[in-house]
Amino acid sequence: MKIMKRYRSYRLSLGWQILIGLVLGIVLGVIFYQNKMAITAMQNIGNMFIGLIQMIVLPIVVSCLTVGIANMGDIKQLGRVGGKTLIYFEIMTTIAIALGLLVGNIFHPGSFIDIHQLHSTDISQYVSTAKSAQNTGIWATLMGIIPTNFFKSLSEGDMMPVIFFSVFFGLGTAAIGKQGKIIIDFLDAVSQVMFRVTNWVMHTAPIGVCALIGVTIAQMGISALAPLGYFILLAYATMAVFILVFMGLVARIFGFRLWDLLRVIKDEAILAFSTASSEATLPRLIDKMDKFGVSQGIVSFVIPTGYTFNLDGSAIYQSLAALFLAQAYHINLSLGQQITLLVVLMITSKGMAGVPGASFVVLLATVSTIGVPMSGLTFIAGIDRLVDMGRTAVNVVGNSLATVVIGKSEHEFSEEKSQAYLDNMRAGKQA
Repeated sequence: MKIMKRYRSYRLSLGWQILIGLVLGIVLGVIFYQNKMAITAMQNIGNMFIGLIQMIVLPIVVSCLTVGIANMGDIKQLGRVGGKTLIYFEIMTTIAIALGLLVGNIFHPGSFIDIHQLHSTDISQYVSTAKSAQNTGIWATLMGIIPTNFFKSLSEGDMMPVIFFSVFFGLGTAAIGKQGKIIIDFLDAVSQVMFRVTNWVMHTAPIGVCALIGVTIAQMGISALAPLGYFILLAYATMAVFILVFMGLVARIFGFRLWDLLRVIKDEAILAFSTASSEATLPRLIDKMDKFGVSQGIVSFVIPTGYTFNLDGSAIYQSLAALFLAQAYHINLSLGQQITLLVVLMITSKGMAGVPGASFVVLLATVSTIGVPMSGLTFIAGIDRLVDMGRTAVNVVGNSLATVVIGKSEHEFSEEKSQAYLDNMRAGKQA
């Protein structure tokens, strides 16, 4: 028994297991550079892990959101929460875009490279996506939120129509009173089952991370990073400043410490960074924010919505990359042009919500407004995955922060529950 207890005390946490997988993935990527057989194997293993996550995301969103809204039961409160959430998202995204532009103007990352000496990458898949997304426009995006067939939206993994339906289904469940309790109990049980499945799936996370990082390095190679190293470092430094300064300030305004939140979601942030997939963290993030003290109704509404509308890391990257390319092509943008760029990015990023490869597609749809040729993006497409890791982690932290902020503003945050959860974490217990 003593031996078993000692083994458990030394068992690595999920975060450390993922970091080890990350390092092993880099090593395998270097060893199997341009090895097609190894690349295919790692790509398939990584896709299998992402597939496992996607399998459980929508059942958790539907069950948690429906139960949360049904327990809230007040359409006025829901409208207030929805309004606060969207305003908060817009403010933080705008600050992120402005920060990217400010850093680009101060440090001039594009002035230190010769654009013609960079290796170009095929971006034809993004070009076609950008054209189709631009043709649909903002009205088509808003219309697309309303599901004509809920089960079709479920099968296609289309998040916003699923959220829209679940909100109304939850309100309808609350409206029928006692008769709706059987639905609430059933969906609550479904969510508990899916959280248990999530814990099982997370055991495969280190393997999935190892494969996903390995295939990235094996395809790209370490040497490809050198010419764009300054831009990559600047992007990561800007994201770190946004988290520590701006998110830290928001947390202080709303009466809690950002460090406590980061401690709670550190495993999810590492997982998001390693996989460059926000979906990989969504099930555990919903569970943890509930345990951290935010009411289920707020958590299950804010986090899935934020995955579409609150992409702070992506906003920083888009503004910084647009300015980087303009500087590389020796295009001097006036203050008016940069303000226009900020407004265009604000609108375009919301219009592209849910589009595959959204951050890169937004850039494609935006750079032409400042005179940068579309071909310019072929030179940074190769490192997009590497920067995507950082911006995904920032997006996850931003959505966690938004959940606590909205919870506190609605007095739907339990200080006692939060403190108990933090105490358990400090004691080394898994809550």
